[in-house]
Amino acid sequence: MASIAIAGAGLAGRLFAWALTSAGHRVSIAEAAPGPLPSFDATGAAAFSAAGMLSPLAEQEQGGAAVAALGWRSLALWPRIVAALPLPVPLEQRDSLLLAHGSDLGAAQRALNHMPGAEALDGPTLRALEPALAAGLRGWRLPGEGLIAPVPAMAALMAGATGAHWHWGRAVDQVLPHALHLADGERWDSDWAIDARGLGARPPLPLRGVRGEIVTLDLPGHGLTRPLRLLHPRHRVYLVPRSTNEVVVGASEIESEDRSPVSLRSAVELMAAAHSVLPALSEARIVRLDRHLRPALPDNLPSATFEPGLLRLNGLYRHGWLLAPALVYRLLRDSGLAHLGDDMDSST
Repeated sequence: MASIAIAGAGLAGRLFAWALTSAGHRVSIAEAAPGPLPSFDATGAAAFSAAGMLSPLAEQEQGGAAVAALGWRSLALWPRIVAALPLPVPLEQRDSLLLAHGSDLGAAQRALNHMPGAEALDGPTLRALEPALAAGLRGWRLPGEGLIAPVPAMAALMAGATGAHWHWGRAVDQVLPHALHLADGERWDSDWAIDARGLGARPPLPLRGVRGEIVTLDLPGHGLTRPLRLLHPRHRVYLVPRSTNEVVVGASEIESEDRSPVSLRSAVELMAAAHSVLPALSEARIVRLDRHLRPALPDNLPSATFEPGLLRLNGLYRHGWLLAPALVYRLLRDSGLAHLGDDMDSST
């Protein structure tokens, strides 16, 4: 049994804490946020401000084959993780859809060239899958993709990390092999240190924040049954049904580190794009306008490294829920700290 000190209580930090306590290790977590719950004000864990789409095929457009392979591995791991947690976590694994208006087919085809496996749908098939969609849309099915509910998943991971010691309001200035250096001058020594701080890890990591914006809407009987992505000229807009009443609309590729509230222009563009796909949303009520920054490295690919006494995981960009399980399992396996992923293909 080893002593583990984790910097960061976002998705990666909570996955590490759950996996390591499950393997019998002693775990302490230092987190700058004042508490474990979401604040929806661009502070705390970015994982709360996410749709939870598990979309290896769609993300292959920009992330390439490596991101897709890790995503499929995470899709295989999430059901096992959720089944082991003490609180219920909504998790679905069904197809998602790509959509485009007729005027945007050129841009859509360029994106689809990077998504092998997307299946074109004729009009009647698309309407049969999602009768509430606007007429005239073109659609493609992305088989096997999934969806997880971020807020319940974050709570369940924390609850499942039995015996872990959570220290809120404790920012970490530096993570070194075997030690965390806290902003208040305290040092935590341990057998292993883990850096999962996101943007808090710069410097030395050359991270940037990529703004994501989310509109949560309430509309009883909206009729949407699966996640959608609209291949829009300006944004990759997504619509996610959270329940029969709630729909989440968002975009996650805004190159800005602005943490201020969502602007009128941005909100109008997002909701207009969503309304063009799902006309019933004209009667939806706005529950929340949320935004946050996703940590990204210059190549938009994740960095997962280890050396004796130290693990680092960062740069998950907009792929946090899609990639975190595969990368956490791989680091724990390769470092010898835990063998939860012994069945994993060595290529991941």
